[in-house]
Amino acid sequence: MNFPLYIAKRYIRSNSKNNAINIINRIASMGIIVGAMALFVVLSVFSGLKVFSLSFSNNIDPDLKISSTLGKSFLVTPEQENKIKKIEGVTAFSKIIEERVLFTFNNKQEVTYLKGVDSNYSKVNNVNKILYNGQWLEKNTYQVVVGFGFVQKLSLGLMDFNNHLEVLVPKAGKGNIESAEDAFNSSEIFPIGIYAINEDLDSKYVFADLGLAQELLEYKSNQVSGIELKEKPNSDENTIIKELKSIFNGKITVKNRAQLNESLYKMLNTENIAVYLIFTLVIIVALFNLIGALIMMILDKKGNLKTLFNLGTEIKSLRKIFLLQGTLLSVFGGLIGLALGIIIVLLQQHFEWIMITPTLPYPVVFSMENVVIVMATITTLGFVASLIASSRVSEKLLD
Repeated sequence: MNFPLYIAKRYIRSNSKNNAINIINRIASMGIIVGAMALFVVLSVFSGLKVFSLSFSNNIDPDLKISSTLGKSFLVTPEQENKIKKIEGVTAFSKIIEERVLFTFNNKQEVTYLKGVDSNYSKVNNVNKILYNGQWLEKNTYQVVVGFGFVQKLSLGLMDFNNHLEVLVPKAGKGNIESAEDAFNSSEIFPIGIYAINEDLDSKYVFADLGLAQELLEYKSNQVSGIELKEKPNSDENTIIKELKSIFNGKITVKNRAQLNESLYKMLNTENIAVYLIFTLVIIVALFNLIGALIMMILDKKGNLKTLFNLGTEIKSLRKIFLLQGTLLSVFGGLIGLALGIIIVLLQQHFEWIMITPTLPYPVVFSMENVVIVMATITTLGFVASLIASSRVSEKLLD
């Protein structure tokens, strides 16, 4: 039988004759329970906010994106396209062209990205999810889909054949420019759809047919600035990237969704870490109650400890009693607090009690990762607090 563990469990279950010590023990236990519950709820809230923030960019960013390491564009041969199709884990891919260009409409001007996409783009990204009004592009046309913010800036309308939206792209080459016609390739385009994601992304792109973008930029028919890919669920991303680099002889860069939004991911992760550290500090303060409760328990059980010591129990074993008692209190308190936190999170997910707006509930995400983080934090800090308190047991104390 583990003697220190047996005594520690007895001390947890039994009440002290001194009512003040019982009150201190209850306060310490409540501090652990509330701390664990609060930490889990806050981590779940920030996980929800992270998913909510990333959902906007996920609607328009692919799983993987290929770009050239040698310039703004590269050539794609039919053989390379066939090899991409045969990669296990790739559902679909779309050739794209992105270039910052000038748009004019009724004496208003706006500089933003023209994004030429082929007919497979809707298989890589769910365009129906972002389409706010109108319809998506048809192949080999001068149709475009514009963002809601872009529409507001230029006061555009759909299917307005009396007022033309014009796109101007600087011509490549050297030498003197004699007129505006020599400086730009231009074309009249027709908005047939409006997409809406969020305020930042609604003015970022004007979607057009890939052929139109190649014509304006004077690209070859197999010249693109990137390829976007959709992965199968649970596919091996690293293997796919290796095969893609092998197909293009290492002359490309492949980025996943997190790398495409590196600054956003870093900001959200930094916020999450900061909140975790702040609430961990709150738990550390709460665990001072545990240290005080254990020290009071040591003083209350001083007579029993002296008897055990005289019977031959080592000081190390006596210290272990209170180390185990404090650790067990932390574990049990953490489990209770965690259970309460999980109930709160699941209730918010199901009933949506707390709302940001009348139609948008406060986002929370239940994650086993957060469960492990909370229990590891509570158990580790509880062990350290118990170790500090148990060190008070000494031969000098028992004399």
